[in-house]
Amino acid sequence: MSKPKVPGIETFSGPAGGWPALGAVARVLKDQMAVGREAAALRKVNQPAGFDCPGCAWPDPAHTSSFEFCENGAKAVAWEATGKRATPALFADHTVSQLWEWTDHALEDAGRLTEPMAYDAGSDRYLAIGWDEAFRRIGEALRALPSPDMAEFYTSGRTSNEAAFLYQLMVREFGTNNFPDCSNLCHEATSVALPQSIGVGKGTVTLDDFALCDALFSFGHNPGTNHPRMLSTLRELSLRGVPIIAVNPLRERGLERFASPQHPSDMLGGQGTPIAQTYHQVRIGGDVAFLKGMMKWLLANNALDHAFIAEHTTGIEALCADLDATPWSAIEAESGLPRADIEAAAQVYARAERVIVCYGMGMTQHRFGTRNVHQMANLLLLRGNIGKPGAGIAPIRGHSNVQGDRTVGITEKPTQALADAIKRRYGFEFPVTHGHDAVAAVQAIRDGRSKALVCLGGNLAVALSDPQATFAAMRKLDLAVHVATKLNRSHLITAKQSFLLPCLGRTEVDLKAGGPQFVTVEDSMSMVHASQGGLKPASPRLKSEPAIVAGIARALLPDSQVDWDHLVADYDRIRDGIEAVFPIFKDFNQRVRQPGGFRLYVGASVRDWGGPGARARFIVSPGLNEDLRVQGDGVLTLTTVRSHDQYNTTIYGYSDRYRGVEGRRDVVFVNADDLRERGLAPGDRIDIVSCLPPNEAGGVREVRGFTAVAYELPRGSAAMYFPEGNALVSLDCHDAASGTPGYKSIPVRIRAAVDG
Repeated sequence: MSKPKVPGIETFSGPAGGWPALGAVARVLKDQMAVGREAAALRKVNQPAGFDCPGCAWPDPAHTSSFEFCENGAKAVAWEATGKRATPALFADHTVSQLWEWTDHALEDAGRLTEPMAYDAGSDRYLAIGWDEAFRRIGEALRALPSPDMAEFYTSGRTSNEAAFLYQLMVREFGTNNFPDCSNLCHEATSVALPQSIGVGKGTVTLDDFALCDALFSFGHNPGTNHPRMLSTLRELSLRGVPIIAVNPLRERGLERFASPQHPSDMLGGQGTPIAQTYHQVRIGGDVAFLKGMMKWLLANNALDHAFIAEHTTGIEALCADLDATPWSAIEAESGLPRADIEAAAQVYARAERVIVCYGMGMTQHRFGTRNVHQMANLLLLRGNIGKPGAGIAPIRGHSNVQGDRTVGITEKPTQALADAIKRRYGFEFPVTHGHDAVAAVQAIRDGRSKALVCLGGNLAVALSDPQATFAAMRKLDLAVHVATKLNRSHLITAKQSFLLPCLGRTEVDLKAGGPQFVTVEDSMSMVHASQGGLKPASPRLKSEPAIVAGIARALLPDSQVDWDHLVADYDRIRDGIEAVFPIFKDFNQRVRQPGGFRLYVGASVRDWGGPGARARFIVSPGLNEDLRVQGDGVLTLTTVRSHDQYNTTIYGYSDRYRGVEGRRDVVFVNADDLRERGLAPGDRIDIVSCLPPNEAGGVREVRGFTAVAYELPRGSAAMYFPEGNALVSLDCHDAASGTPGYKSIPVRIRAAVDG
């Protein structure tokens, strides 16, 4: 008897990439109705005289003229270069309350914003407003706050270095360090853990190192969807026989097989190139157990680099004691894998002279994300796999400049060195006190301690955990300002005064009196390069992000020490300022004009662990994270994932091709035996109930009426899409060390849907 068919669920048997990827790009180009414009843009993506892809932060191969096809990068370009427009007529025809009923996909699919808009509560509509009037009202509202610390200044990772630098300069002259940032929601565990382990909060490898490595371990990431250009690099490793070991709860097609559109043999053969040699489906949250098991085997078999450990590290004794005290029975139980599999992975690691460990948000977005990063660093340090060619740690970032905005000062934790440098260059002082990260910002808004929110891009309310509390909090604001290219749900959570300020996209010409300008971005491997759009702007009323920041700054700071007009007239002047404040950018304007740009200094890449006499540190995390796991009958650990048709909160469409989902997002992936044990079957409508504390109103945290999909997951694990699953995560459910919400390890129970 055949299994009942679940609508919209099919089995996908092909490789990542290939002909379906080309077809998906053709469809999105056609749908956005500006094929000529978008095709012209695609020819300039990641080119020396072009613009940096507005998608992921995977580095470019020497930024040469070679064209790397990437399906989701093409979608990002088409989404921005679209011919659709969200003009004032859209807002005249629809109240904010009516727009709220639209899907997230439909909101952004309305097209590019064309005019600055201000919310009118009387008509419940956004109305067009002049730029100068918008700046004046924003400046007055911010100055009216009893304290600058009652304002929050959010930054998206797509913000350029130039805009981010001006933004932090404005905010610090205003007098606060409240910088909630998108990195708080993704890789903050990296920024906290790696400096403690190796002296710098960035990856230590370059793209060239992948051509030299002898083994690669991939933890908690899905390159086929989230950074598809990485697949070309993984394909090259596979073809030269380098073992790739994948450790991830879900089997992701991009880590199994890839058909490169640049290689006819892959396209004609149909099945593509195998990627991972071995795929270990660890239990959600079981990565530390897996890592400790590997290290325990290395210790027992004396497979350590003793000379490196003696010369470059400290803390090995405590780590060895912790590994000795960790029983294999606990490792197997928490990882969900047999000892033999973990030991086999350790043997692959021990045989290789040069190993790279890559990881994504599957490792950082946990309540124990910082611990996860510490243990990956420990693994590499045990055999000296940091600071030599072909080896190192590679956190794979999301947005194309999420690392760069941090480098140029977007941080809620300023140092005295930063304060001194800004004073020398710009003549003002600011308090060196810790401000708010993303979770702390929303908590302050909820509690009435913050009354204004300025967002330089992004969709903060939807990206953050606990939408019930977050949405309610943001509706209590006195001021909300959003710099954006497109409409999203955060814009519809209106304050007493709300403004939409439309900006140029990465693909568009930024023309000033002195000529076209370019901006710069930093990729996942600390390469800084130029980005210059070539398309005609979507509207003559758009301003660049630096110009918008300068406009707000002039209105906010009438006695400013900074000549904002002078800076934004020529972005070279902004880069001169960046270099003066951050010496790591020495000769910035000269070096960034070289094809491919330049790499920032990363000390750990050359075994500089933070200055003379500093050493790398083995950091012990007692236990296997079981202290943060909710136990109990029927409890599953649920992770949120992105579909293949989305980028963060941007929903391009409803096709999650590699997981076999078409035309829907209301699904939960569950092990077939776990469904059966609960009296459920594939296709059943189910409710997902969080085992975390009740919500702000004392009610149950749950999402209702989803469809169960049987999926190859470890027992006790489940998955659903982000941001649909965010309602199951409380604001307090975050990594204590980094503040990153625990999107990837949510304790839940599932049950048959209760109607009503």
